[in-house]
Amino acid sequence: MILDPIPTESIETKPMAQIYLRKKALASASNIIMSAVDRLRSSQNEFIRNRTTPDFHIELLRLRQNWRLKKVSTAIIGDLSYKTAGSKFGQSGMFEVTKAEDDIQSNSGTSSNSPSSSPGQNVSITKSPSALRVTVPTELQGVSYIMVLCQKDQENIFNTSFNLLGSAPATPNPDMHWQQKLEAAQNVLFCKELFNQLAKEAVQLQATIPHMVVGNQISATVFPGIQLIIGLCHSSTNGNPNTILPSKTDHDHVLEHSLHQLLREVHHRNTHQPFPHPSSGPLGPSKRRAVAGPNAADRFELLEMSKSQTLLEQIIEQAQHFFMRLRTEYVIDTLAKEVKDPIIISHWNSLNSPTQACVKVTIVSHGFDCICRTSLVVHVMKKSLKCICRDGRVMYLSYEPQELRDLIFCQIYQHQIMGVQSVAKTQGWQFLASSSHLGLGPVEPMGNASSCLLASPIGDRLISVKCEPQGNVSVSIAHSPKKDFFGGQLVKERKWENLGGSFKKVRWDKMEGKNFLNKIELLMASLTNST
Repeated sequence: MILDPIPTESIETKPMAQIYLRKKALASASNIIMSAVDRLRSSQNEFIRNRTTPDFHIELLRLRQNWRLKKVSTAIIGDLSYKTAGSKFGQSGMFEVTKAEDDIQSNSGTSSNSPSSSPGQNVSITKSPSALRVTVPTELQGVSYIMVLCQKDQENIFNTSFNLLGSAPATPNPDMHWQQKLEAAQNVLFCKELFNQLAKEAVQLQATIPHMVVGNQISATVFPGIQLIIGLCHSSTNGNPNTILPSKTDHDHVLEHSLHQLLREVHHRNTHQPFPHPSSGPLGPSKRRAVAGPNAADRFELLEMSKSQTLLEQIIEQAQHFFMRLRTEYVIDTLAKEVKDPIIISHWNSLNSPTQACVKVTIVSHGFDCICRTSLVVHVMKKSLKCICRDGRVMYLSYEPQELRDLIFCQIYQHQIMGVQSVAKTQGWQFLASSSHLGLGPVEPMGNASSCLLASPIGDRLISVKCEPQGNVSVSIAHSPKKDFFGGQLVKERKWENLGGSFKKVRWDKMEGKNFLNKIELLMASLTNST
């Protein structure tokens, strides 16, 4: 079998016909895509329209997740008070929830009439209205906060900046969201409860200087000449927020935060009572009071267990500690600037309590910090200072800053005497005597002078150092044997010249040296006999 190829007929190609067919296929495909785009655009517009239209029940569900609601007849009533958190404030925090149908229709009408180039731009410009309308009582509308001021040496304590700001009737802001409106109303209620509690305590407390409650201000005396003023500022106008903040006042934000924290601690204690011991016992007494009977606690211990401080007492103690800390810082920093020799270094403890702080004052001399260093620890209390000296002595000072200043000056000249003794040991000089409270010489206006007596290694030279509380230092030297010894009728023998001559004062300001101990070191080196 033989297979022979048969020639095929050639097909005539038409380029223009192929171009027309391709154009027709592309047109049909583009029609399909455009129809799909139109359907997607219509579905997107419908989705956006459904999303911008608020749903009352969805908004009500969100409201119920954060706030307490109940239905009374046909109305929905909410409560924004802190009663479930432990508050015992009598003012009601009720608010009413209604359906905002009129607002939705007006907002939807304005949004539909507004021109927009694209749906995406329409979503970004228009603001979705809320389906809820929250009605808050008039006394809880606006903005409220507690202001704490500390004033001293001012005649007009009650200034006009504490007056009720915005005495005009309350104008509700329709643009405010219901969540923001309820949070602002709850803050107003909290501030009113806090001020009401402080006002009651100010009237009931029996202080040495009575506390004053005038209008929306409470005045308490912290120290003589220093007043602590607590005021309730409430602005019921939401249109101009700039009028809320009073001008030319210095807030104490730390004390304001402490007041809020103290009231929340009271709420927490009201809801978290200790469990009874035993389980059949009454609720309320602490575990320490429960075991007072078996431990045979006396009447004094029982009274101490039952004592508790009020909010006003605690905030006054914190204010007292605040001023004590400021005064201590000022005294230490001022002395560090005034006294160049020796150097005063202070280290404040970063872990402090609201009514207690600690600072370590270190006194060193430049170049001699390894051989002599004086430390002083100061505990800053509410009305006093507890100072622990280098030798372990504990001294209690009052709130007067002059007492701390005098104590630091006393530590400075004692440090100088201790430094002289340390330098004498390194130079081989003999330490003969020392006194921290010298009773000789003129009477000092503050404290007593300190002195020490040193002898050279072979005993032919004497150095007397006297440090006064005011910072004055006097150094005297004596020679042995006497250079100006002359025999007389009573003292004829030569051996009496070894008693030593009279002390001669050194012109200390003309001595060379960087500081006091360096000058003492150079003086000892020059007086030491090499033979």
